[in-house]
Order: sequence, then structure tokens, then C-alpha cells
Amino acid sequence: MDESVALDALADTLTRLSTNSYSVDLHVQHIRLAKSMEDEDQLLVALEMATNYMATPDDIWLPLIDAKTAASDINTPEGALEVLDVYSKAESDYMFFSILQKHLDFLADRHEYFSGLEVEPDNLGVLFSDDWTREAMSIVVSKGTGDISQSHVLWDQYYYWELDILEKASTDEKPLSVSVIEKILLARLQQPHANHQDTYQSYSSFTTAYKPASEYESLLISASKLRSRAIKAYEKREASEIALAAAGHSLDAYATYIAAEQRRRDPDYFILCGLYERGLVEASRRQFSGELGAERAIQMFWVGYIDLVKTQGKSAEFWRRATRSAPGSGEVWARYIRFLEREQESEVSTDEMNAGKNEDIEAAYTRAFSTTLFTRGRKSDPEIDADQIVPLVLARAGAEKRAVEAGRADGDGLATFIKVVEDGIAMVRQASSSGDPRFRLEKFLSEFYLSLADVPDAAVQLWASTAAHYRSSWAAWVAYTDVLIRTDHHDLARKTFQDMSTKNLDYPEALWDAWHNFEHAHGSLSSLEEAINKITQARAQLETRRAREAEKAYAAAAAQYAEQQAASLPAVSVPATGATQGSAPVVSEAMDVDFSAPADTKGKRKAEEEPPVAETSGGKKPRLETPTVSLKRDRENCTVFVADLPSEATEADLKALFKDCGDIRDIKFTRMPETLVATVEFYDRDSVPAALTKDKKRIHETEISVHLAWRSTLYVTNFPEKFDDTSIRDLFGQYGLIFDVRWPSKKFKATRRFCYLQYTSPSSAERALELHGRELEPDRAISVLISNPERKKERSDADANERELYVAGLSKFATKEDLRKVFETYGPIKEIRIAEDKSGQLKGFAFIDFESETDARAALAANNYELKNRRIAVTFTDSRVRAKNKEGTAETGLGRRADARNRSVRVRNIPSGTQEGLLHQLLEKYSLVKRTEIFAALNEAVVELENPAEAGKLLLRAEPIILGENVLQFSEEQAGPSRGQPTALPPATGGMFVPRAAGSRPRAGLGRARKPGLGATQAPSSSNAQPPEQKKGQDDFRKMLG
Repeated sequence: MDESVALDALADTLTRLSTNSYSVDLHVQHIRLAKSMEDEDQLLVALEMATNYMATPDDIWLPLIDAKTAASDINTPEGALEVLDVYSKAESDYMFFSILQKHLDFLADRHEYFSGLEVEPDNLGVLFSDDWTREAMSIVVSKGTGDISQSHVLWDQYYYWELDILEKASTDEKPLSVSVIEKILLARLQQPHANHQDTYQSYSSFTTAYKPASEYESLLISASKLRSRAIKAYEKREASEIALAAAGHSLDAYATYIAAEQRRRDPDYFILCGLYERGLVEASRRQFSGELGAERAIQMFWVGYIDLVKTQGKSAEFWRRATRSAPGSGEVWARYIRFLEREQESEVSTDEMNAGKNEDIEAAYTRAFSTTLFTRGRKSDPEIDADQIVPLVLARAGAEKRAVEAGRADGDGLATFIKVVEDGIAMVRQASSSGDPRFRLEKFLSEFYLSLADVPDAAVQLWASTAAHYRSSWAAWVAYTDVLIRTDHHDLARKTFQDMSTKNLDYPEALWDAWHNFEHAHGSLSSLEEAINKITQARAQLETRRAREAEKAYAAAAAQYAEQQAASLPAVSVPATGATQGSAPVVSEAMDVDFSAPADTKGKRKAEEEPPVAETSGGKKPRLETPTVSLKRDRENCTVFVADLPSEATEADLKALFKDCGDIRDIKFTRMPETLVATVEFYDRDSVPAALTKDKKRIHETEISVHLAWRSTLYVTNFPEKFDDTSIRDLFGQYGLIFDVRWPSKKFKATRRFCYLQYTSPSSAERALELHGRELEPDRAISVLISNPERKKERSDADANERELYVAGLSKFATKEDLRKVFETYGPIKEIRIAEDKSGQLKGFAFIDFESETDARAALAANNYELKNRRIAVTFTDSRVRAKNKEGTAETGLGRRADARNRSVRVRNIPSGTQEGLLHQLLEKYSLVKRTEIFAALNEAVVELENPAEAGKLLLRAEPIILGENVLQFSEEQAGPSRGQPTALPPATGGMFVPRAAGSRPRAGLGRARKPGLGATQAPSSSNAQPPEQKKGQDDFRKMLG
């Protein structure tokens, strides 16, 4: 970056930081600019500025610690204490092991230095003595004990230091040192940790070396009893620790682990505290790296952490850590203010406050709003979540109200309380356009006016201003009329009902019900009848308006459907050309993985079958029909997605909502961490336009969202090969709440690399489209498209067979560039894959994927082309017939099925609804997987590995493999039935190892001839070929293999 440009950017960033000092993004930008300028002083300023305002991760603190160590004279007590003060500040933010380890090293180094001096400094005192250093190191180690997976890193460091002290101790000092180490070992044995066996071995060795031999057995028995509980505690959580590591320590994995621990019958306080600390460490690192959702995770972790420890007497320092780490969380500040209120009510805590240990409530409240994270200066600024402001204001107002009631407030206590709430209401209304739809602050202040202060006119005025601000909110007007009724302003209430009955409210039916009830309770017969008449008129007007809106929406949706159906008609009606018995048919649903298929699917229409032609009269052109397609369950086009449902919503509620739209086939609810959603599938796609008119309707007074399922679904492909489910969720999670990620089955083609990702709202999917074309790896741009089912052919690999060529007879010296030079003359190439064995040697064949089917067909002309002194063979690839891998596979003489069975394992205890693609991804981390097939009815799968050795790795694996919350069970794949169930589905059901009918590929012109295997027959010559109508199909092929 040009220096002048960098200086301008730096000045702009500093200006913005002056008004928004608690913005993580601005601090990160400041640090990056300082690094780009290669100015060490400016970088230290940027790092220190970040630590002054908020809790920061280790990559911020470590450079500051190094700088302080270099700038201080650590050979003096004063200089060493200055460095230790920086360590203390860093560790008060988060428990990063990198900082804790560095802290231990510094303590050990300074202890060694000062203890080796012949003349100690006068002001050294007990600093860095054995006892002082031991206590300081034990405090550092204790900060990391909650991480049961890696706490041994710190403990071992401390233990070896103690052993070193013991070795250097004099004869008189040794008994004390032995006693100290014994206590350390026994205490460690009672803590759950990963390498408890190593700790026990260390205790055994220590006892052998420093304890009488006669006591050895009794000491070890006693130690074994002491550690039994800790061992059980760790073993209960070992599977969760493995799952956490397998998920890359993602924030979702931490949240799942914490929730599972809380659900236990005996949740462990020590374990939970450690999990929250570990989750905060990971979330802070991700927050400063720019991961969306990390800040929200920090807030959620702190709220849960505080609720866990609030009865454990945590000090004010703990609460200051929380507000420093999550300064934008109103829930965290609210809990802190309630803590201060409890401390004020305690005589002991009052003494502490007089000593200056705790800040008062007003100071804490002022400090919270000084962050500017709860106030919105201009309308052009981003909106602020009212749910962060309301809890904070209620906490302060509640404390003031209780102080007034208890007589602890000064003369201005009541005025302070009212001002706090009124200012809070103003901030909420300014923070966002929607404000607080639950009117929590208004209700709180109104109840105070009505019940305690006895100023009903103030309550009326409050709700009048609220209704005026939320003009279209039925809840605001009902609350206003309710307070009018309570204060005996019946005439004004009736006039308000009359005026608002015909207004465009978000839910006028609620206002009409309130008016009807009011007239029954407080009106005359004539006023009741007048109200009924006006309500009837208003209802008719509303129904007319809604009918017009529904008609417009229906017409627009129908037009869109008609346009899409017309555009997709050729792909559905016209049979694929060029389909022969030697190539797989083009199936438009090839990549439809939106829902799991039934277990008894019979397979697709054979390639040689022609679609029936419907006879028409009048000399019109006959219309081609495909009954198979029309009878297929059209989930994508017949399904709507319903979001923002209230938690108490039921199937009956949705049936009532959509009863006038058409017949419903299925309703499925999914409860997510933050919301309840549902999918509603109709029998007929014509029901969908009417269903879309239900958008913004209410269920249990909650506004819902209805949209086409595919509008919030993305088709994602061409991402890096290393990407798995977690990587995709991390990448796309920044754009909105993800409902589901569906992966394709790799049963027939292991190279398929795409997925369908569905959000809970279409707006999230539209935002995520900005990723389309972004290079996540050099020369690999990810493809992100809306998964419109009518344009499936544009986004799927349904025609992959017609775009991919199989090239055989390659020289072992051939390279990708050689192939590219030959084939790119026919058209753009998408990908070239040359097959290699485990040693990296070429197998003699490759796959070339063209951008278009036309170019691939043209490239068939390269057949018999001479490349590197070998003539190559070029033909289409059949994705469901894999080349026989004769290298590395022993010739057993038992046939392909037996060989496949020898390298296959059966996986049991699979969670219901598991996707084949996800199981394939999981097992690929432990072994080389060729293909996977799940049998949903049995909750089992058959996994074929690359060779028997890879299968053995899975069968002999000692550590468990976790999928969801289930520990997978592995066993050998048997040839016969087991427990009355088939070990694999019969061939007719489309089993995993059943080949499709396919013509043989042409042999390479000059390739070496291969000997036929056992049981092979000589291929007939072309002169003896059977007529086309007698070509063998799949059944004949199965008989040949059987």
C-alpha cells in the first residue's frame, strides 16, 4: 500500500475509533494498517489501544508481552513485576494456553536468575523465592485445569520445575520438597484430565524413588482410589472431547458440548466452568479473525457462565471480565447490575464497596452506555437490537424502584427511576424501526404509574405516545385502550376503537375482539350493536383488500410458474438423444438430494426404453409424455417453507392456516436453537401460489414468514476438495441462520462435489450469492446459485456423463499439461484427473471434464491419437461403472463382489436421517473410502474402502468415532444374512455394488494386452454381434456376475 494512502486510511480509522472505541472491526483494521506500514511503534499503539477497551485474544497480547519484556530491565525486581503485571492483565481476559505457558517459563527463568545471584537486591524480599514462585506457578496452572484435554501441558511444566527444585535441594530441604510434590501429585490425580494414566505412573515413580518400599503398595492403592472418580468423570466426556476435536473446536461444537453437559443427571461444575472458558477462548480468536456470529457466541457463553456461577460467590473481578469481554451484551450488563444490587444489600459487601472494591450501580450503568454500543446516533447508522437495551434498562430501573420501596433511595430516587425508564424507551425507539414489539419498558413504567405512584394520567399519556409511535401495531392500540378502560376513560376508549377499527393495522382482528369485549363489559345495547356493525363493515373491507392482494400475488406466482414450466418443458418432455445401452441415461433428477428417497426405489427407466407418445386428434402435433416424471413426487415445487413460528405452534395450526390452499401431503417441524420452522408439502404444485399469500399472517399473535423452499436454498459447487460440512457452514453461516446442508450420495460417483444449503429466509440466500465466483483456492472459483428446480439442468451434473471423457492407454510419462494441449482444442476444459496408485505412479487412464456436452462429443475425435509414443483411447465416462482397479487388488478368483466385500465394513448405530454424504466425509478422516451406502431401515451402512488394509484400520480402531451423539460400531461385511436381515439390499433395489448396463470401453491401440481373469469369456467379434433388439441389459449382466 502506498504510504500516503496508508496514512490517510490510518487517520480515517483513528477518527472512527474516537467515536466507536468498542468496535472490534475498527481495532482489527487499525492493527492491520499498522502492520502494513511496518511501523513497530504504531503497531504497539494499535495493540495497546485494543486492550484498553476490550478483552483481546493471545495474538494481541503476546506481542505486547514481548515488547514489555524487551523494554523492561527484568533483572531487577521492578522490571520483572512490570512484566508480570502485563501477564496478569492478559490472563484476566481469556485463558489462552500460549500465554499461560509463556508465563510459567518467565517465572521459572526469573527464579533461576535471582536464586543464582550471590548478592540479592535489597528490595527483592520474598519475590522469586521457592515458596513465592511455587505459589505463583500453581495459580497459573490452576487457570488451565478446566481444559481436561490439554491441562497436562501446564501441569507437566510445573511438575518438572518442582522435580528440578527437589534435585537441587539440600538434605534438610528435601523432606519439605518431597511433601510438596506428593501433595501436588495427589491433587492432580483427583482432577479429570486426558493423561491420567501418565500422572499415575509419575506418582508411582515418585513413590518408588522417595518413599519407603514398605509403603509403596498401600500408597498406590490409596492413590488408585483417589483417582477413580476423576477417571470416570473424564471417560464420560471422552466421546464429547473427541467430537469437539473432530469438529475443529467450532463454536457450535462447544455449544453442543455445554448443552449435553447441562443435561446430565450430575452436571459437573468444574467441567462446565472449563468448557465456558474454552469456548470463550475460541470465540474471541474467531471474533478478531472476522467470523460472523463469534461475538454473539461470546455473549451467549458469558450469559450461561454467569448463570452457572452466580450462586458460587464469584468476585467482582469475574463480572468485570464479563463486561469487558461482551461490552455489547445487555444481558451481561443486567446480570452485573443485579450482582451489584445484591452486594449493596449485604452488610459485608457494603464494607467492601466502602473499600472501593465494587463500583456502584449508577457508575456501572453509565459505563455500559459509554461504550456507545446501545445508542444509535443517526438514522444512517446500523440498527441496534432492542433486546440488548431493554434488559439493561430494566436492571437499572428495577434496582432504583426497589431502593425507593425499601427507603434506601435519596430524595431524587423516584425521579431518577422515571428518567431511567423514559430515557430507555426513547433509546429503544431510536435504536431500530421495529423498536420493542413487546413494550416491556412501557408496561413496566405504566404499572408503576397505576399501582405505586397512583398517577393514572401519566400512564394514559405514556400509552398514547406509544400508540402514536407504533401506529400500525395492534398491540400498542389494545394496550392504550386497556389503560383507558382501567382509568375509566370509557368515552375516549370507544372513540379510539371507532377510529382505529378501519385503519391498516398488522392484526386488526385483535383490536376488534378488544372492542367487542369492551362493549359487552361497559357499553349499552345500542353501543354494542353499533360496534358489531362497524366491525362487520371493517371486516368486509379487510377481506376485500386481502382478496385483491391474494389475487395479485396468485397471478404473479402463477405467471412465474408458467414461465418457469415453459422454460423447462424441453428438458422434461424430450428424451435424451444418443442414449445407448453403453451409456447411462440423462436423468434430470440426478442431483436431487433435497429429500431422502424410499428404501425400495426400483431404479430409473432403462436407456433403451422409449417414452410413450400420446395420440391426439385434429392432426395436431403429438405431445410426448413421460409418466415416470409426472408420477414422481415433486417435492421442490410443491413445498413451502414456514419460518418465525411461535414455539407453541402445532400441526393443527398450519393445517388451519393452509386449509383453503389445497390438500396437504406432509408437515414437518424442525426446532432450531433460535426459532421453530416447518416445511409444508402439498399434493399439487398449483396449491403453492395460494399458500404464498399466507406470508406475514399470524399464528398465536406471532407474524410468520412463508416462502418457496427453493428460494432460500443454494446450490453450491466447485469448492475446495478439503471442504466438509463444517467448512461450508462456517463459510455461509455469516449470511444468516442455516436450516440444513444436504450432501449428495457418493454411492456411484465418488467425485461428486456439491451440496444444497438452505437458510431460514430467502434474504440470507440472496446475501450469500456474493460468494459466487470467489476464489477460495487459486484458479478455483466457487459456484453459488439459487436452487431453482425449474433450472436444475443448468446447475446439476445430470449431464455429467455427456461432458466427461475417459482416456485410456496413457504413457506413464503423460502429464495434465500434455492432455490439456490435446483436448483444449475442442473446447474449454473444466477439470482433468489422472489416476494414480498409492506410490504416485500413473495407472494409465484419466478423466477429462468439459464445460459443454458439444465440446466433449467433438473431443471423441482424439480417439487413437498418439501421445508420448502411445495411442490413446477416448470414450464417454459412465459414472456408475468404475474401472477395475487390478493394481493393488489381489486376484482371489472369487469375482468382483467378493473382492469388494473383503474391503468393506458394516457400520451400525447410525443416527436416523443420516446423509450418506456426511457419513462419507466423517469416515474419510480415518480411512480411504471408495463409496458408502446407508440402509435407513436398519440404521446401518456398508462402506467400501480402497483395500482390505484400510478396512482393517476401521475394524481395529481403538478410539470411538462419533456421529451426532452416537458411537459408530464397525464389523466385517458378511456374505450371508445376519440376524434375519440381509447384509445388503438385493440387487433389484439398486444396491451399492450393482453395475448398470454399459458398453465396454475401446481398448488402447498400442496398449499392452491384458490376460482375462478367471471366469472371463472371450469377447465376441463385431461380425458376430447380436442385433440391437437382443443386446443384454442389466438383468443379463447381473446373471453373468452372479
